[in-house]
Amino acid sequence: MKALFFDEPKKPIISQVQSPSITANEVMIRSRRVGICHSDYELLAGQYIIPISYPVIPGHEWVGEVVEVGENVTGLKSGDRVVGECVIKTPERIHHFGFSMDGANREYFAARPEWLHKLPDAVDDAKGALIEPFTCGFYAVLRNGAPNAAETVVVSGGGTIGLVTAAAAIGMGARVIVVDPVQLRRDIAKRLGADATVDPSAGDPVEAVQELTQGGADLVIEASGHSSSLGNVFDYARPEGRISMVGINIGHKIPAELGKIQMKNLTVRGCIGSPGVWPAAIRFLERTGIDLSPIQTHSFALDDALKALEQGKNLREAVKVTLEIA
Repeated sequence: MKALFFDEPKKPIISQVQSPSITANEVMIRSRRVGICHSDYELLAGQYIIPISYPVIPGHEWVGEVVEVGENVTGLKSGDRVVGECVIKTPERIHHFGFSMDGANREYFAARPEWLHKLPDAVDDAKGALIEPFTCGFYAVLRNGAPNAAETVVVSGGGTIGLVTAAAAIGMGARVIVVDPVQLRRDIAKRLGADATVDPSAGDPVEAVQELTQGGADLVIEASGHSSSLGNVFDYARPEGRISMVGINIGHKIPAELGKIQMKNLTVRGCIGSPGVWPAAIRFLERTGIDLSPIQTHSFALDDALKALEQGKNLREAVKVTLEIA
């Protein structure tokens, strides 16, 4: 079968690989759509937050179809559309699907039913391929107190995680403001239902947020990981406000007035991943009908995966680039 894999750092290739087989406790999945994540580029560069080895098949944001079921598997059948969690506990270790074990950028792969979730008919494949990042945004909003229609949320950063985070907060009824310097991302935020956007390159973003919120946001979610943004979050929040740190910025030091945490009595929490929220996030998308499709800006066939990787690097013209496998 055909697959995209990283043969070694900085060397992506498309080639034929051995087709998988399943055990009695596994199911065979046919990949349908797979999103390209920023962390895939870190993997390609030879960097990741856990030990990795090559060659490896990337792809942890995926939707697929069950085509074969092991004799001991219950609750799944051929034809079911599924998505899967990417942090997987095995008897040997905790794996990251698409990083420390081969991922979904291939025509077929074997999976354990314990880390799969069926998609309802109301969630199509395009949305399904965004379930994994959406669960991260959904978790980020919930982790520091789910907002409601009486509250204002500021999302700093309009990449995929920032936009799905904004979508989650919008679905919960909050007034949402997205801060990002890229026009494309601000436009997508408005299409998702954001009440306002701020271009930090056009002036002081703190002044703009303070004016829009009349004193600061109830919840601020830092989703960019950029040093220039991290220093502003304490000023975006109102007194007694909440801040969730989602954007990853490891190994960098930035100047920040940490005394504002005490002065404003802020609640600051870090979060990563989406533990325990997948079923709720899928139900949320089904019941709210939130349309995440504006986030998917480009789609490529598996044969054009190398072009897709190049397109994803253009942050001013692309947000989420997706491979259509089948």
